[in-house]
Amino acid sequence: MIQVTADWLQTIDALKDVPAGQLQWFIDNSEHHLYPVGNTWFKAGDAVPGTHIVIAGRAKLYLQQYNDMVELMTLEPKSITGYLPFSRMTKVAATCDVVEPIQVLTFPKAKIDDLIHHHFELTQALVHVMTSRVREFTGLQQQSEKMMALGKLSAGLTHELNNPASAILRGARSLKQHLQLVPDVFKALMNLQLSETQVDAINNIMFAVLQQGPPPPMGMLERGDKTDELLDVLDKYKVDNAMDIAENMVDFGFSEVHIEQFRKHIADNAVSPVLNWINTNLVTEKMVTDIEEAAARISKLVDSVKSFTHMDQGQDKSPVDVHTGLQSTLNMLDYKLRKSNIEVSRNFDTTLPQVNAFAGELNQVWTNIIDNAIDAMEPNGKGHLTVATAMDGKCLAVKITDDGPGISPEIKDKIFDPFFTTKDIGKGTGMGLDIVAQIIRHHRGHYKVTSEPGNTTFTVLLPLHD
Repeated sequence: MIQVTADWLQTIDALKDVPAGQLQWFIDNSEHHLYPVGNTWFKAGDAVPGTHIVIAGRAKLYLQQYNDMVELMTLEPKSITGYLPFSRMTKVAATCDVVEPIQVLTFPKAKIDDLIHHHFELTQALVHVMTSRVREFTGLQQQSEKMMALGKLSAGLTHELNNPASAILRGARSLKQHLQLVPDVFKALMNLQLSETQVDAINNIMFAVLQQGPPPPMGMLERGDKTDELLDVLDKYKVDNAMDIAENMVDFGFSEVHIEQFRKHIADNAVSPVLNWINTNLVTEKMVTDIEEAAARISKLVDSVKSFTHMDQGQDKSPVDVHTGLQSTLNMLDYKLRKSNIEVSRNFDTTLPQVNAFAGELNQVWTNIIDNAIDAMEPNGKGHLTVATAMDGKCLAVKITDDGPGISPEIKDKIFDPFFTTKDIGKGTGMGLDIVAQIIRHHRGHYKVTSEPGNTTFTVLLPLHD
């Protein structure tokens, strides 16, 4: 065991200017401990016994985040940890495992008042250690929470991206097979030797219907009636592939009136080849539209991810439209919202001015609040989320309201405290709303919460000018 003296403590940068007499008092009032390899020095949730100084050996700090234990830092000789003057810490936040036999000097928490009242320089040095620790831990935890937020979204994003990607693949394969049939249909059409006037008339009728767009959504009964009406006309002219043609034409808004219009420009024996050629065009149009919609969905998701992470921006504040970030966040959480059967109302005042802010940090705020709201409503099997923006004095207000069970008065004042969580072990770190509060303060803004069963509102107020 190393003999701890005032001179030895003064080799620690944080304590080098503390008078030797105060350090000797610290040693005399401390306890010496030895912990072997493989031992757990302390566990998350344990009461904090006091201020620790590592004399020799090493230990690793781990923080539980959802289902994983994440390594936070390594405690090495001359590390100072545990309770520090003026700290609000009552319980240990992390678990510490010994990786090399460790010698620790522990100053009991019960004597902190004596330290503060009688040893100014030592108190000042330890407070400086605390502020540095808070600053480093806050930065680390904020980045970690951001990565965890992205991690929580990854499953939904994978599902959302997989669906349109699979649709594009299926559509491309079907289109390839379909195009292999086009030459036969085209050959039958060419054998008719239609005049230029006839071809123009057929094209004009077809494109006039296509330009009108798809008909309004139909029920099964109405759709069946329209298909039967077309089948009667197609059977009358002995059209091949009648059922397929009828179903496709109904989808695009064609009726028996349009078939009779085609008939006016061609002979009876030309009706079947012409309608099969038109059907080929409709099928191609349908497949290309499906592929286009799927690709647009992927593009929308990629834009949402890009906007959410704000990876194309620098590290300085810039004018931000909060509606863009709110919409991107809702897009990112869309799968979870639908899975939990939650309806969303967007009451956006789009005339509001932009705010000078860090867009990526604000997106982290919206994600934590909305994600918590979804979790609160999930047990009900359904819910309603309202996201609203408005002016509130000289601030822009964002209000996020859910109809979940509400926050009990006993814990309402604690929800923004670090490490406080109502979620089951492994499902939350208790840092989400603490980081929300830090980010809002970083923007010189304010926040407030009102809650009763069926109506919980988080309000974020952001100043329009720094």
